[in-house]
Amino acid sequence: MGRIDEVFNKLIELYDGEGVATIDIASELGLSRANVSNDLNRLCEEGKAIKKCGKPVLFTPIIKKKLKVKKILNENVLDSFVAENKSLCSAVEQAKASVLYPPNGMNMLVLGETGVGKSMFVSLIHKYGIEMKKFLENSPLITFNCADYANNPQLLLGQLFGCKKGAYTGADSDKIGLIEKANNGILFLDEVHRLPSEGQEMLFTFMDKGIYRRLGETEFERKAKVLIVCATTENPEKVLLKTFTRRIPMTIHIPSLAERSVEERFSLISAFMKDESARLDKEIKVSMNSIKALLSYDCEANIGQLKVDIQLICARAYAEYVSGKKIDIKVNSLDLPLYIRKGLYKEVDHRQLWNKLIDINKKYCIFNNLDDEIIFEDYKGESNIYELIEARYHQLKERGIDESNLQETINFDIDNYFKKYINKLNKNFSCTFDISQLEGFIDGDIRRVILEIINFSEDRLNRKLSEKVCYGIAVHINSSIDRIKSNKKITNPQLNKIRVENTSEFNIALDLLKIIERSLDISMPIDEAGFLAIFLAYDKCNIKKEEQEVKVIVIAHGETTATSMVNATNKLLGNNYAIGINAPIEESPEKVLERVKKYISKKIKSDILFLVDMGSLTTFAKEIEAEFNIKTRVMPLVSTLHVLEATRKAMLGYNVDEILNDMIKVNELYITDYQKENEVLTSESIKKLAILSVCTTGDGGAKSILNLLENKLNYDSNVIDIITMNLIGVENIENKINRLSREYKIISLISTFDIEVDIFKLSLKDIFVGDGIDKLQKVIDLETTYIKMVETLKTHLKHIDGERVLEHIKCFNERIQKKINMKIETNRLIGITLHIACMIDRLSEGIKAEPFELKEKFIAENQELFNLVKIEINKLKNKYYENIEVDDDEICYITSFFKGGFIN
Repeated sequence: MGRIDEVFNKLIELYDGEGVATIDIASELGLSRANVSNDLNRLCEEGKAIKKCGKPVLFTPIIKKKLKVKKILNENVLDSFVAENKSLCSAVEQAKASVLYPPNGMNMLVLGETGVGKSMFVSLIHKYGIEMKKFLENSPLITFNCADYANNPQLLLGQLFGCKKGAYTGADSDKIGLIEKANNGILFLDEVHRLPSEGQEMLFTFMDKGIYRRLGETEFERKAKVLIVCATTENPEKVLLKTFTRRIPMTIHIPSLAERSVEERFSLISAFMKDESARLDKEIKVSMNSIKALLSYDCEANIGQLKVDIQLICARAYAEYVSGKKIDIKVNSLDLPLYIRKGLYKEVDHRQLWNKLIDINKKYCIFNNLDDEIIFEDYKGESNIYELIEARYHQLKERGIDESNLQETINFDIDNYFKKYINKLNKNFSCTFDISQLEGFIDGDIRRVILEIINFSEDRLNRKLSEKVCYGIAVHINSSIDRIKSNKKITNPQLNKIRVENTSEFNIALDLLKIIERSLDISMPIDEAGFLAIFLAYDKCNIKKEEQEVKVIVIAHGETTATSMVNATNKLLGNNYAIGINAPIEESPEKVLERVKKYISKKIKSDILFLVDMGSLTTFAKEIEAEFNIKTRVMPLVSTLHVLEATRKAMLGYNVDEILNDMIKVNELYITDYQKENEVLTSESIKKLAILSVCTTGDGGAKSILNLLENKLNYDSNVIDIITMNLIGVENIENKINRLSREYKIISLISTFDIEVDIFKLSLKDIFVGDGIDKLQKVIDLETTYIKMVETLKTHLKHIDGERVLEHIKCFNERIQKKINMKIETNRLIGITLHIACMIDRLSEGIKAEPFELKEKFIAENQELFNLVKIEINKLKNKYYENIEVDDDEICYITSFFKGGFIN
């Protein structure tokens, strides 16, 4: 029997009416997943199996379930499309209705931003019409971009309706128009907002009656049966005649990429990657960090840009492969353009969405054109929670995630790991726990200890542990013992949290450590008790009765306000947990309350958190608490952010008071962030920067200088303005500069004349023929970095004000450079600034630095620089930070930063 026959027989054996995944057959037969996938695809080609796309791809043996086969074969192109693009469900249903509308369909207007896929959607509508027999197999889809003839109505008329020979100069023969070409099919008018009013009016008669004349014809009327589909990126009410839009009854909105779910974006990324794999005829490996960046970066031009960006990324990876720099086509995050890599900076905001798709123990996604499923490659050697935590910690550290967010992210990853880990084990082993299944994988002595641990745990918990938890404990303990024998440390970042939240399970876990130690003569760290407690608590969380969970009910004024927030939340979290109740303006509060009570009386017996917008709705909670004898809390001024966070906490088992307190923190956080974003830039360090160019040649000269600077300099216009002014007397200019200094921090002055102000100056000659542009760019880079450092210091400093200390250190740096009459390298200057800021913060807490190695020798060799640094640091200390003591060890560390860092 050949391998393909074994695969087919196993497919028939495992088929359960729904379909069989590749990995299931591969596991059963002990074959590689890639080989099984190839065999299954061959079976499909031979007509022995049917493949149904999805996650995962499922295969159905034809001889087993013919009715199922028929159902799959009858799936139309729009149904297949919406299975991967659920946010377009409404658009698809509208399109179907328009195509099927008797007798000849309904004209459509498709709205959406540039790059959302309007043209592709129209192509799918055309294919659907053919599948549903509304169009013939060879029915045309004719596309016309209205921008091409926007300014020439006569040519537009000829293009749309055709022309008769001699109708105008150059019309040497009869010409068929687009409407005639589109007969019995679709005419797609793209960028219809560029169609002038005359052009729109030309279509009225045809849209109303289906008749038209070619240009130059006066008697003969022609007929055509054409479904017109228009598309625009603009607001149709502003750019199209009302008499035109009235003739297009169906308006379909295509959402932007930002409005679509993370699953849909992942599907798009996968499809584009597979396209590139097919184009190159090679497998493409993409790191999980690259996938995360592609899922989260700001893709302003939507799907079109995403596709082009992926093509560019793959082209670069292919170039490195063919040049021999890499042994395969591999995309890592460092290979990505910066604007895509910035998607990784959204780690804290997007980690929940990422974790719906991406496991922390996966390193690469592998795309190829032979396999519809995506293969995931694990981190080599990192098969357990310990290595994964270490890898994740270093990964986040390298990305610059601050300590508190880093800890929260790792905690979230640990929770996510255990859920997926236990579910994975449940698939790999039998439904009944059988220790003999672990022979050859776990030593006999350890297997005996595992059985003792499981029996002891069930006795103490007074409940049976589920089979998947038993297998999870077994595999985990084996990994733990291997790690200890290898002298590797075990650290549990969640130890105290687990101890507090699962006290009884944690105490049992401590006893389990003693059993392991006694039986295997090995010392187990207390951190390990935290991991074991998670396993013991897993079933407890799952068997928790629904009525014990806090219900989240959103009530808000308006026809759809509450349900819109709830729908968005439930979609993001992948469930239907939150409840939305709309309160129309015309409905009295009493009637709304009655509806709420009626709902609660039938469906809810647990505590309730009410999230409401305002007014009388805030009073509902107390009345419901009194009537139903259940605990209620209320949070006013609800937003989607509140609903999302409250629902997530409720699902995790938080009590109603804990959730309410967290909602108050969400408010504080939002207000703080809003204030930060909108506060007026008044202090010196966060004033907007300015480059001032003083010109003597009038507005024309000033404009030329401005254009030159804008083209040559690399700067952020949100941070820096380039200001030009004409020279009208020196005194007048100095007054203007002083006035501008109240609003801006002027970092450079460009002028032919010497103006007596304490600002970095450059002449016009320096700018046009010298190295002035390079010098100015260095000033811009440094000052921009200083501004960005404000937020960094605010995050990391505990005892001093980051903005204030930055200004003081900048002055210190400038004094050192001035006294030595040399400039310090920009990167070294940034390091000095961060070091001194952290030093002052540390000394404010009374924590001294480690002694400087060979201090006396270092001072002797660098006496002059050491003395200068000491004098200036003491000035800084005495003026602003009298409560700290800066000893010679600290001065040596600072001096070592300066040493060798000067440039001419």
